Amino acid sequence: MLAALAGGCFQPLYGEQSPTGGPVLRDQLSAVDVIQIQAPKGTDEARIAVEIRNALLYDFTGGGYAAPPTHRLKIAIASTRASIIVDVHTSRPDVENYGINATYSLTEIGTGKVVVTGQTFARVSYDIPGQEQRFARVRGLRDAELRAAKVIADNIRSRLASYFIAGT
Repeated sequence: MLAALAGGCFQPLYGEQSPTGGPVLRDQLSAVDVIQIQAPKGTDEARIAVEIRNALLYDFTGGGYAAPPTHRLKIAIASTRASIIVDVHTSRPDVENYGINATYSLTEIGTGKVVVTGQTFARVSYDIPGQEQRFARVRGLRDAELRAAKVIADNIRSRLASYFIAGT
């Protein structure tokens, strides 16, 4: 009986129709203008910033056209690397953690009011093969950066989706 009574409280997050008659989540997300993430040009952080922004743009629009912007999303990132397993014979790292910390704010364009602020992070690990496999080491770091960037984009998208659905 409780499930039947609570049934009206739940709604599909990515449904085609809003129960309140308002715009569906997809339309609201496509109206978010993701501004370029600031990072020093030519650095790994600049490339990661582009990956995060592109992932968000694709998530918000589905690869289609964006609606006229009603909100502006500003993101700042910082990345970290830490050796977590070190070879006792060579003193070289075998496994490292790569992390991204991000802060973001969503502003209504019409009023200039900041409606959502938050922080998120991603930590991923990757293997570092021996010195003779330099390409594999570089590729492992690049894959870790891309995985962490996707986690950041997913976290931000989920938070904005909950704001647009629940208003909080």
